[in-house]
Amino acid sequence: MKRLILLSLLLATAPAALAAPAPAALDDGWKVADPAATGWHVETLEAMARAIADGQAPETTSVLLVRDGALVYERYFGGSDRDTLQDTRSATKSVTALLVGAAIARGKITGTQARLYDLFGDRHWQNPGPAKEATTIEDLLTMSAQWECDDDNVFSAGNEERMYVSADWVQFALDLPARGYAPWTRRPQESPHGRAFAYCTANAFMLGAAVEKASGQRLEDFAAQALERPLGIVRSQWGRASEGTGMGGGGTRYRSRDLAKLGQLILDHGRWQGRQVLPATWVAAMTTVHAQAREDADYGYQMWRFRFPVRGVERGVWAMSGNGGNYVFVLPEERLVAVITRRAYNQRQAHAQSQGVFADYVLKALP
Repeated sequence: MKRLILLSLLLATAPAALAAPAPAALDDGWKVADPAATGWHVETLEAMARAIADGQAPETTSVLLVRDGALVYERYFGGSDRDTLQDTRSATKSVTALLVGAAIARGKITGTQARLYDLFGDRHWQNPGPAKEATTIEDLLTMSAQWECDDDNVFSAGNEERMYVSADWVQFALDLPARGYAPWTRRPQESPHGRAFAYCTANAFMLGAAVEKASGQRLEDFAAQALERPLGIVRSQWGRASEGTGMGGGGTRYRSRDLAKLGQLILDHGRWQGRQVLPATWVAAMTTVHAQAREDADYGYQMWRFRFPVRGVERGVWAMSGNGGNYVFVLPEERLVAVITRRAYNQRQAHAQSQGVFADYVLKALP
């Protein structure tokens, strides 16, 4: 009897079993699955939730995980919920690249070798020259247009903060001077993949402007028709430049479940629920390395490629990425999409923290 009483006391005082329940099944196109039933290490997922709650990744608003096309984990933080439109900042750039693919597929833009300045032949611009006028859509997609534009350099003529305060963002970009090269920097022909990368929001903004110009539609309307409605995305919020051009370079807001759909579209080669929304060849081009962004990261078409250890093997992980530590990670070998949304804008460690959550918890929790 004493042993039974002692056992009862131990059970009563033991911590409750960790649980990561299956996401709610809604009429939004997502299949859902129970993480424990599908082999996920739920203890690691719960440790992730505790770490976020304890401030390991401040200002986190959501973490969603999709594997094999099923939503297996969905957690919100900091007052955010399933209906919150998340401002993922430069993750918009990847969405704009998807829209460029849709415009090409519809014959609105002739292809990646179409010249930007030909599309805007009704305008005049400053600093003309062959290097500028040869600028192609692919140059913009790969952040390698030969403009003097670098968002990481406050002295750069094309720094995004200068564009934001101009009256006409399209004219601002078209007027940029050609890029020069100091003796200690690598020219395109000396760079990996033959492209000198410089992170420049004007590149992505002008991609959106090109889609508007070529389609004759506002960017948000083209996005709704070509991308969002086919995915069952019914709410989004697009920004506009001073002169009214759609802002393809950042700030579009989506719900977290809809961000996961964009990741799944990329993982499934442009398909969603059996429908080919975008050509598979376009998604393949987006997720092909075209430039080296940093020593630790490559770049496709407005998509980052990072390297993470997965079960002791280094894997390439494609990512939509935005200020504040916002990410949509796509890991093809594991059929995984991971969404991390945050509001840690302009905080130096935000990206490292989000990548840490992905590496230390999500990847280690994989079945």
